[in-house]
Amino acid sequence: MNDVMSALDGHLSGLAAALLPYRRTAERLAGWGTQLAWTLATGGRLLAAGNGGSAAEAQHLTAELVGKLRDDREPYSAIALHAETSSLTAIGNDYGYDEVFARQVRAHGRENDILLLMSTSGTSTNLLRAVAAAREVGVRCWAFTGPAPNPLAEVCDDVLAVPSPDSQVVQELHLVSLHLLCEYVDEALPLVRQLPRTPKQRTVEFTGRLPGGADTPALAAAGSGPGINRPARNGHPTNGHGANGHGANGHGANGHGPNGHGSSRRGCPS
Repeated sequence: MNDVMSALDGHLSGLAAALLPYRRTAERLAGWGTQLAWTLATGGRLLAAGNGGSAAEAQHLTAELVGKLRDDREPYSAIALHAETSSLTAIGNDYGYDEVFARQVRAHGRENDILLLMSTSGTSTNLLRAVAAAREVGVRCWAFTGPAPNPLAEVCDDVLAVPSPDSQVVQELHLVSLHLLCEYVDEALPLVRQLPRTPKQRTVEFTGRLPGGADTPALAAAGSGPGINRPARNGHPTNGHGANGHGANGHGANGHGPNGHGSSRRGCPS
């Protein structure tokens, strides 16, 4: 029994010792919450990742954003990269474990999205590679780590470094941090929703012709009909019509076939 109490007291003592310096560090979470609320409310995304226990906590964070923390609200786009098991294992098999997060960041990250990485040591190569990939695509990088300085803290835009040498205490305060971050997001959302927004969507009009000049087979065969929805870079559809709302000139290549009617190849289907 004494051994049990000794373990309990020792653990709680380590946690208590970290609380006061953690409180000063955690003050930055209010600013993070406002930034994240703006990003999510304007169509951006949070990407999160970690290894081991940190992976579980990163997934906990994304679940709070896609679901809810307390009160009901709209869901927001948040992806735990390590939870994409087919992608994770395929990338690890083909490119090596150091690339499992970096390649997903290049796939899912868009300019001004946020990448939040969790690590007790701040030395994981796959997380450092993810930061490098985020720089390539314009994604901002935050980190929850253990004591700083550490390599991950050095390369991210901002870091919450828990000042404890005990990795268990670090992870426990990371859990507190993610709950606080979600609290601050929910507090900031009503104000963010009232601010004017600049549309992030880039409209691309699809004319029914391929870059080389050839008619798109489906449009040439059909002769008319709406254009094809082409997603813009941020993953949302464009206006989904051709040059004049139909094919190249409203119907087939020249409106009709050679003699005012459709042939087997132009204007109308055969």
